Amino acid sequence: MLLAMDVGNTETVIGLFGPDMPDSPDAMGFARATDEHGLAFHWRISTVADRTPDEHAMVLTQLLDLEGLDLRTAVSAIAISSSAPMVTTQLRRMANRWFSSLDLTIIGPGTKSGMPILYDNPREVGADRIADAVGAYDLYPGASIVVDMGTATVFDVVSAKGEYLGGAIAPGVAISLEALYAQASALRSVELVRPRSVIGRSTVESIQSGVLYGFAAQVDGVVERIIDELGEATVIATGGLAGLIAPHTKHVQHVEPWLTLHGLRIVHGRNHSGDSS
Repeated sequence: MLLAMDVGNTETVIGLFGPDMPDSPDAMGFARATDEHGLAFHWRISTVADRTPDEHAMVLTQLLDLEGLDLRTAVSAIAISSSAPMVTTQLRRMANRWFSSLDLTIIGPGTKSGMPILYDNPREVGADRIADAVGAYDLYPGASIVVDMGTATVFDVVSAKGEYLGGAIAPGVAISLEALYAQASALRSVELVRPRSVIGRSTVESIQSGVLYGFAAQVDGVVERIIDELGEATVIATGGLAGLIAPHTKHVQHVEPWLTLHGLRIVHGRNHSGDSS
């Protein structure tokens, strides 16, 4: 089974792909995929920059143990995308020490993605953005816009020919809220849920309304401008906050919470002979 890890600045998403569970609830999220390999298990943990290679191995061991799996026997390959260089280094050391016999893919310069990168400097494109674009084109062939709602809100654009064209990056919900609380001492941290109405009747509801509907409007506004340049495209939302914000947008057509992991699996297959899942 393939262990896929997407390391973000705030959270790390981990998934285990295998051929034996095509009818699992998670596999259904990839119903448009071109093969039968589903996402058998998934986990979401905090990204810890100073975690050592041994600690990474310990965390993975414990996560799989929760599902009754042995890391050494269940995992046949590892694929990683990371936005945190320090964590990338430690994960590479972990793999070299504990799993040196397994096929390893870490998306970066020189990795074969199978997708032309038309950025001015392809090396500047984040690993997660490449994985999102590859996953999106596999699930929804044709022009697409991926909106990844994480620490930053990232828009990635894929052409009808399957080329990565570029996109846009804006501060995400977490960054915006942290700045709000830091600069407005009278405001306190609130749970981010849908308020009773757009017109908040308390400070908490006002913050919830501003964040939820404000970011939904931001997504629609940027998507509309991209469509003006690109033409019609499939709009896909992913990331930790996609399930909360996407339902309040006009243009998001599909929510794929595990899109990055799916793209990682595809990139791994393009860099190693055979199917390691």
